[in-house]
Amino acid sequence: MPIFVVMVFNFIGDYIKHRFTSKSRHGTHSPFVYKLTDEVIYDFNSKKTYKSIEAQRKKLCSDDSLITVTDLGAGSHLNKNKTKKVSQIAKNALKSPRLAQLIYRLAQDNHPKNIIELGTCLGLTTIYLSRACPDADIITVEGCPETAKIAYRNFQDLDVENVELRVGNFDLLFPEIVKETDQLDFVYIDGNHRKEATLNYFKQALPKVHEGSLLIFDDIYWSKGMKEAWEEIKAHPQVTVTIDLFWIGLVFFKKGQAKEHFKIKY
Repeated sequence: MPIFVVMVFNFIGDYIKHRFTSKSRHGTHSPFVYKLTDEVIYDFNSKKTYKSIEAQRKKLCSDDSLITVTDLGAGSHLNKNKTKKVSQIAKNALKSPRLAQLIYRLAQDNHPKNIIELGTCLGLTTIYLSRACPDADIITVEGCPETAKIAYRNFQDLDVENVELRVGNFDLLFPEIVKETDQLDFVYIDGNHRKEATLNYFKQALPKVHEGSLLIFDDIYWSKGMKEAWEEIKAHPQVTVTIDLFWIGLVFFKKGQAKEHFKIKY
């Protein structure tokens, strides 16, 4: 059986298992997690700021221009061709509105002074972060120069002013960004979905996290390696609370709070 088919079956199996073992806000006994779930994660109300970003998504989904994609990470399950239509990337690689808007709400609730995003793609989630935290300093990193050009164009189209876009290898750029940042408030890791790389980013961030820090890891069920990385992150002694939403994992460092791990339906 082709490895891609095996991965798809495993992913579906993990999703079904998660649905049966996860809880809603009413199944959580932590006041912090209950409040976050009730007021942020499950806030499905439409917001005015979503409209312009989703209109930009529609433009991208109809853009059939071709770009050459440089893939420095673990690649895509859906399309490994090096030349792709912008519309293909928009449909297959961009975070869904549901997830991108969740990240918007998490950032808005966190009130970070700085945000680091690894994996700009076409920049829509970055724009959501900018809209959520207009006063924050945001650095986003993209490995593919041509993809980054599209993202930069999207930033210009939607008048995004508080984002610095850096292009290059995450393994080289992320340690530099951490070194030049006093503390890390909000870090979203969405790229290079390999176990070793993910754990390296986590460990590099640890010296600069604080009680209010939030680290978000994307695609924690993407592969066997990513599932192992997520388990190691959860077990780290500095980590106090994690929330597994299947599509993403949230990591908190709240002092004085008992170490607990939650699976929440989303």
